[in-house]
Amino acid sequence: MTVVDEIKKLSVPVDEAIDGLLPVQKPEGLYEASRHIVKAGGKRLRPAVLLASAEAVGGDIKTAVPAAVAVELMHTFTLVHDDIMDNDPVRRGLPAVHTIWGEAGGILAGDTLYSKAIEIITTADSDPARLLKSANILSRTCVEVCEGQWLDIDFENRDSVSADEYLEMIEKKTAILFGAAAQIGAVIGGADEKTDQALYDFGRLVGLGFQIYDDVLDLTMPEEVLGKRQGSDIFEGKRTLLMIHAAEKGAIPRAFGKGSGTKEDIDEAIQVLTDSGSLDYVKNLAVGFVEDGKAKLDILPDSPSKQLLKDMADYMLYRDF
Repeated sequence: MTVVDEIKKLSVPVDEAIDGLLPVQKPEGLYEASRHIVKAGGKRLRPAVLLASAEAVGGDIKTAVPAAVAVELMHTFTLVHDDIMDNDPVRRGLPAVHTIWGEAGGILAGDTLYSKAIEIITTADSDPARLLKSANILSRTCVEVCEGQWLDIDFENRDSVSADEYLEMIEKKTAILFGAAAQIGAVIGGADEKTDQALYDFGRLVGLGFQIYDDVLDLTMPEEVLGKRQGSDIFEGKRTLLMIHAAEKGAIPRAFGKGSGTKEDIDEAIQVLTDSGSLDYVKNLAVGFVEDGKAKLDILPDSPSKQLLKDMADYMLYRDF
């Protein structure tokens, strides 16, 4: 069974639980809007990390399912609000929430998802102290995600962004939710504090590698595979880590910030960023974060779930689209 099959297997109880934990009720429109992107699917990476972490520390996956649903709802809340802020019309192949229910409806749907996430995580079958700790982790993570989003918006109005600033932004905006998923799984599964902290570090570091490698995939992966326009970050002039490094080397592709371009522009960008060493720099940094993350799992005894966590970490780099 491949790692993709394992992730899909772990997503089944999560998908089944969503209907019961987030039902359509009055006012129907609010809950239809809230469930719109959740029910669209997605890879369910964060819930899978949570459930595998719970099992890896000796816990029962079934008891952790509500926490996995809560993490997925929290993730979806951020997507719904991100789409409003970025005015993105599509999410997971469907019209974004705000394009159907309006901006106000999208805000309310996101708020509902956030609130239900906190409510649902407290229904997991675990010791009350562990449920309180899990809820605290999730709510703290949401604050940090908002901080990361604020930094991302702020960067758009600045002339320059350093590599350290960029790493701080993606750590808060993306990586720590992977960390929270792994840590909450460990907490619900009964781990001690040293172990649950190690699982947090695992998820955070792997999440950094996941996001950094997106810079590479955006440029090098064909549109029909990636599911979005190839080279979109370059054309839109985004100051990703790839471009921050390239700017330091004085290697700016001709299509950077031009809004659109051709296949020849993409090929030129790949060549320029290869010659400057920027592509290798980003690839090596992403791989380094993932390897450091996997090393944090040494605290766990060997088990199929521990191996699955390692396999999922590798999958986040070398994704099978």
